[in-house]
Amino acid sequence: MKTLQELDDQDLKRTGLKATLPRRLVLEIIRSSSERHLSAEDVYRRLLAHGHDVGLATVYRVLSQLESAGLLSRNVFEAGKALFELNEGGDHDHLICLGCGRVDEFRNEAVEALRQDVAAAHRYQLSRHRLALYGYCPDCTPGHPAGR
Repeated sequence: MKTLQELDDQDLKRTGLKATLPRRLVLEIIRSSSERHLSAEDVYRRLLAHGHDVGLATVYRVLSQLESAGLLSRNVFEAGKALFELNEGGDHDHLICLGCGRVDEFRNEAVEALRQDVAAAHRYQLSRHRLALYGYCPDCTPGHPAGR
């Protein structure tokens, strides 16, 4: 089994990027996170918490480079803050909580079929899509035991 560093080095080389320390560190933070969607500030705080001296401007630059190389995907939801996730291929959609900002991913065959039907009805050939549904997660729903 390959280590995260070996995976990061392979992915960086495959995309033509050198495996610099900041790139490796940012990829490691994103790969090892239990949250799939992280802002530049989230990555920066985690790097500091792990004792790495990487500036916020460097984090922004590296995230942009990794996105351009196709290793990361950038999502900008209603709050206007960019969140990054690993680009693992395949389509998925997002549920975003208006209360706490939580982001959950989902895949649904009915949504996939509807998207294709809509595109066909308008004679579009889809190349990509982005669907975000906004509401309140169970923790923020009024009346829920953990809700506000």
